Amino acid sequence: MTPGPVAGAATSKVETAYELIRERILSGQYTPGYRLVLGALAKELGSSSVPVREAVRRLEAEDLVEFERNVGATVRGLDPVEYRWTMETLAVVEGAAVGQAVPLLTADDLQEARRLNELMRAELRGLTRGDFDTQRFTQLNQRLHRTLAAPCPNPHLLDLVDRGWRRLSTLRTSVFSMVPERTRRSVAEHDGLIELIASGADPAAVEQAARAHRAATLTAVLAHEAAHPPEVRPPG
Repeated sequence: MTPGPVAGAATSKVETAYELIRERILSGQYTPGYRLVLGALAKELGSSSVPVREAVRRLEAEDLVEFERNVGATVRGLDPVEYRWTMETLAVVEGAAVGQAVPLLTADDLQEARRLNELMRAELRGLTRGDFDTQRFTQLNQRLHRTLAAPCPNPHLLDLVDRGWRRLSTLRTSVFSMVPERTRRSVAEHDGLIELIASGADPAAVEQAARAHRAATLTAVLAHEAAHPPEVRPPG
């Protein structure tokens, strides 16, 4: 049974509100502690506060938003402990996956990794222009990492890598919106990892390099969080 016009319109408004708020959180426009004023969002969307409230509930279920007493809905900050555990685990399993993939990576695979990294490098120009696309940069980063790990013959290992990526997406917005200075270093580390593989290095050395790449990101993020604890920020 399909929903009637009224139910369909309500669902559409909830989805619109959900996508808008979620995109702003993931892009870094809404930072940790940012207060979500339902009335203001509803006015912006030309709707009542009901679909906005429902959208916020969905985002709360995804751990992107939390409710604070006497404050209301705010953008959830990073849980440093959870982030550390997730990144340490991902460093181990993804490093192992890339190491096992080394003998099976083809010249085409490496060329694709280089191409993706060049696209990431091109995106860096947005940092100086003030229009850096965090989501696109993050997507390219994920595609590059997946390209290097994909030939791993152990499906259970790859499943653990995918779980790590999914867990990261629920913990926090993109690393690159939190720590923009990490972007250039990440691209440079990709160059080194790809060329290490191309040089015929031992898989164990590649695994260690992949793990070090993850560890460097973890260090940068935790240092940033320690220096910039979240605080409730007014909208606008």
